[in-house]
Amino acid sequence: MQPAIEIRNLGKQYPLVTSQPYIALRDVISNSAKNFLKPGKKAKEKFWALQDINLDIMPGERVGIIGRNGAGKSTLLKIISRITPPTTGHATIRGRVGSLLEVGTGFHPELTGRENIFLNGSILGLKKIEIEKQLDAIIDFSGVEKFIDTPLKHFSSGMQLRLAFAVAAHLEPEILLIDEVLAVGDAEFQKKCIGKMEEVSKLNGRTILFVSHQLDSLAKLCTKGIWIENGQLNHNGDIQNTIELYTKAINDISPNTIFERKEINDNHLFKYALLLTPVIQIGDDIKLKVHLSDKYKGRRLVININLYNSHGDLISHIINEDDDFSTENLSTNIISVNLKNVAVPPGKYFLSFWAGFDMLHGIDEMNKAISFTISDQQHFTKRIAPFPTNSKIILKSEWLAD
Repeated sequence: MQPAIEIRNLGKQYPLVTSQPYIALRDVISNSAKNFLKPGKKAKEKFWALQDINLDIMPGERVGIIGRNGAGKSTLLKIISRITPPTTGHATIRGRVGSLLEVGTGFHPELTGRENIFLNGSILGLKKIEIEKQLDAIIDFSGVEKFIDTPLKHFSSGMQLRLAFAVAAHLEPEILLIDEVLAVGDAEFQKKCIGKMEEVSKLNGRTILFVSHQLDSLAKLCTKGIWIENGQLNHNGDIQNTIELYTKAINDISPNTIFERKEINDNHLFKYALLLTPVIQIGDDIKLKVHLSDKYKGRRLVININLYNSHGDLISHIINEDDDFSTENLSTNIISVNLKNVAVPPGKYFLSFWAGFDMLHGIDEMNKAISFTISDQQHFTKRIAPFPTNSKIILKSEWLAD
């Protein structure tokens, strides 16, 4: 039997681009003149998003792809789905590919939900009569029947996700690629999706590649695991073994209690974040100090701090304005944040920081900038009731200007 996906010496290289938020017309003219007077190509720095990937994925296999942010997981799916070409090597695909890589991918915002179902079916090469046979099942599974004749631009991201997954699952491509988008859906819908993927794989022999940071979901669905680290294939084998190796590697990383940017440019809002609590027990407060760039001092900002466990599951998040703390007219650019009574199970955790002028216009972020470990305590079961490690909690916080 031939592999459904055969990958040989696959690599993808991208130029490393430094974003410039504003370039004056005079600079464009000046630079053009300089390039004309001094011909020759300017060397561009490049990096390998993927390098030397070799894989065989057999028909009917359910493969979970894991790795840290920026490891190359999404790039691999984009190459398999023909969204982007490889720089080196090749990927041979045997069968029609259905992909769910980003919310709204393959949809047209001006078309209705119903029209988008037919659009996606035609992209997969299906005839109208084939799509019509599955139409009722798609609409029923998506749960958006009341809005199915509404233009997609009026759908929420969750509604778009439900419809997109329903289309991908029911129009029966031989190979189904799913990226992290299921994280947009609620827990009940995620469970429904996992069940549907398992069903179509077992009954129809469909090959599934599933990228997720939710390792419990991968363990439930997948039989095989692929771990990508820094653009290279680190492990390929049984899903449980792959998850164990990956989790151990993540937890072995030394705690990083301070994140400081060595170089600050005009795009950066955060200069550093510091964890002031060296030892954290279950139920303790977590004390932070965040230093903002002088450029944004006194301006109204929305600051979001996310708490993740070692599996990459979002455990909680706090926003300064939810706690009635405004950065507007502050005379300082140093802020203290106190996360109150962090009652989570023992283990490794990460903090990410995001800021913008509002929730739709981000300026800067520091992804998993700080890591720390919460220690076990003798009276753990007396202090908080046991719950799964990926449960969401509501944290109270206190924000102060230093």
